[in-house]
Amino acid sequence: MNQKRITIIGVAAALSLLISIALAQQNKGPGFLDPAVQGTWYDRSVSLVEGISQYGNGWSSLTEPRNDAVAAEEPHKAAQAGMVYIQGGTFMMGCSSGDSECRSNEKPAHQVTVNSFWMDAHEVTQSQYQSVMGENPSDYKGCADCPVENVTWFNARDYCSKVGKRLPTEAEWEYAARARTTESRYGNLDAIAWYRANSGGGVHPVGLKQPNAFGLYDMLGNVWEWTADWFGKKYYLSSPSTNPQGPSSGSFRVLRGGSWSRDPREVRASNRYWLGPKDWGYSNGCRCSRD
Repeated sequence: MNQKRITIIGVAAALSLLISIALAQQNKGPGFLDPAVQGTWYDRSVSLVEGISQYGNGWSSLTEPRNDAVAAEEPHKAAQAGMVYIQGGTFMMGCSSGDSECRSNEKPAHQVTVNSFWMDAHEVTQSQYQSVMGENPSDYKGCADCPVENVTWFNARDYCSKVGKRLPTEAEWEYAARARTTESRYGNLDAIAWYRANSGGGVHPVGLKQPNAFGLYDMLGNVWEWTADWFGKKYYLSSPSTNPQGPSSGSFRVLRGGSWSRDPREVRASNRYWLGPKDWGYSNGCRCSRD
């Protein structure tokens, strides 16, 4: 008797057992072999079906074979609440082709590869920050779902660390913001961002504008977002092509994305802004990442 025939007979026997249990429970009432009361019988029957279906070399012909190539691309961690898994890849970092508004520190455009990582779907909100840090430094209080602002680089770093995350590198941030697009923005500006012309002079609750193709909201506009990197005006001339981490030292840290108070030129995927790590402002917030 070959393996396939043994498998089929075994599955048939297990299914017969399950049917018998179901009929017996129907006749005897809910207390008889109820999985909540006598779950071992039920569990063993299910395990028997699963075990027999995988009898022998790998998966049997009764189940779909596993695609190892696809499996290798799957995230190796459970989904993180409120985060989006960003599959790593290669992109052109810096001044977008055809963008006449770029500054010299956005040049030259250069090819960069980043590993996969997780990123918060939204900017850190006032309620999230308050619950972890015990305070809300924002100017625009009274809006729990608005992004926290008035945070220094140290505040942002410490918050992310306390929730088991970290600040994204500048390269990770731009890769995530572009979401495989090559234009200066990932969509129509009014549809995706709060900026000077449509913000009404202040921050707005996160997630009201259209997300990018990765499912990230407010990557442009609303508040500036601190990144992990030191700022280097000419860093792009010699930065590594794989997972760049920014200069090893400096006086300023990089912020990205523009804000509710800025003109369109500042609200572009390649735009870079910098402040001292102890500086804060009513349009400076953060978003966390993790490996």
